[in-house]
Amino acid sequence: MTLPQEEACCPGVSPQDASAMSVLTHLLAVLFGMGSWVSINGLWVELPLIVPQVPEGWYLPSYLSVLIQAANVGPLVVTLMHRLRPGVLNEAAVIYGIVAVGAVASFLLAFFWKETVVVAGAPRSLALLVLTFFLAAVDCTSSVTFLPFMMHLQPHFLTSYFIGEGLSGLLPALAALVQGVGLVRCVNSSQSLNHSGHGARRLEARYQPSNFSAEVFFFFLSAMMLVSLAAFLLLDLHPAVARQQPDPRYSAGSRERSRRSRKRPEQRPMMDPFRPQNHKPRSSLGSSSCSQKQLVFIFVVLGWVNALSNTALPSVQSYSCLPYGNGAYHLSAALAAVSNPLAGFVAMFVSIRSLVFLGFLTVLGTGIGSYIMLMAALSPCPLLVNDGAGAAIMVLAWILFIFSLSYVKVIIGVILRDEGHSALVWCGAVVQLGSLLGAVTMFPLVSVYGLFSSGDPCSTSCP
Repeated sequence: MTLPQEEACCPGVSPQDASAMSVLTHLLAVLFGMGSWVSINGLWVELPLIVPQVPEGWYLPSYLSVLIQAANVGPLVVTLMHRLRPGVLNEAAVIYGIVAVGAVASFLLAFFWKETVVVAGAPRSLALLVLTFFLAAVDCTSSVTFLPFMMHLQPHFLTSYFIGEGLSGLLPALAALVQGVGLVRCVNSSQSLNHSGHGARRLEARYQPSNFSAEVFFFFLSAMMLVSLAAFLLLDLHPAVARQQPDPRYSAGSRERSRRSRKRPEQRPMMDPFRPQNHKPRSSLGSSSCSQKQLVFIFVVLGWVNALSNTALPSVQSYSCLPYGNGAYHLSAALAAVSNPLAGFVAMFVSIRSLVFLGFLTVLGTGIGSYIMLMAALSPCPLLVNDGAGAAIMVLAWILFIFSLSYVKVIIGVILRDEGHSALVWCGAVVQLGSLLGAVTMFPLVSVYGLFSSGDPCSTSCP
């Protein structure tokens, strides 16, 4: 496809070349965004294979949750640097560093994830926990570095980045599905307990052996981080991508001047108090014309939807789905993962910036999330537990929940992109803050007070 903006910013370039450059930049933006959360998402989907082989057992997810939240020190430092010392932080260098650390840490996990060290008289998976902290620091910091870097590209490439961010959850999930992680075979327990055939018949869940090892899976994660690193290298240095820059200095071919401009403090703040009252925005919302109340609304919604979709609801996904059967659980997890990049793809063609519409989608997603949370609280006997309609409704609920809130996040990112570089830095910070609040709220409810009871994927007995 040939976009008018690209022809305008690339004088002397034929429409065919401009189209090829556009496709290249869209692809690189997707691959770059893919490295944002791929490591931690991959680690989570691999837990059913890891947990039986480490001394922490099923306490490991709780430890990982604490480590991930502790890793928010990374985005905190970056945000404070932008706030207190604007222009000092070399954004590109930080991205190169954190993606390289993510690739190395994923690679080392393949060799050391099973190694234990005696701490306080008990064996601990020290290497796994330390490397997980580094992976979490990489992924958390990506929220406040990857998004602001996209300011150097034209606005329509931001949706491609969000598609890649969605793929960072989908691709590890698909790899784990091929691996066979978490697949359960239901066996009649009476056959092994009473050979006379008179025992009580009860289906028992037994996990199937995986098709390939956790070591191979971690090598796969490391390769994905290297692909993301290569994509960023091309976005940052490739001349074909440079001509996509909205800044005319890029089209003039002066890479050195553009690099110096990145180091200067941002000239336009998120909200300009001296903006003329008759200033006309380029669109009805965003586009450097959001009022203070609109920005507060946007950031509150952004924090809320990330709290729900990143930590609160995923922490109870197994409780909400397993009572309906193992098939419903895996189907809801897989299709919800597909819904995330699909929302970004839809936003690329249908971008509705109305705050009223975003508010409606947020309320809709929150309502669906409330239903999911209620079914999780009722586990192991939620509504329609012995009815096929119950499983279908739960799968559909997860699809609509993730799709609606993912669309809200993408459009908010597009709006804040028009507000300037610092707006995207704060966008990433609010994403992490919302995720933190969701985790802090749900962790004691799930892991300390035990308010949720898991259903049996093979046999759920309810009155």
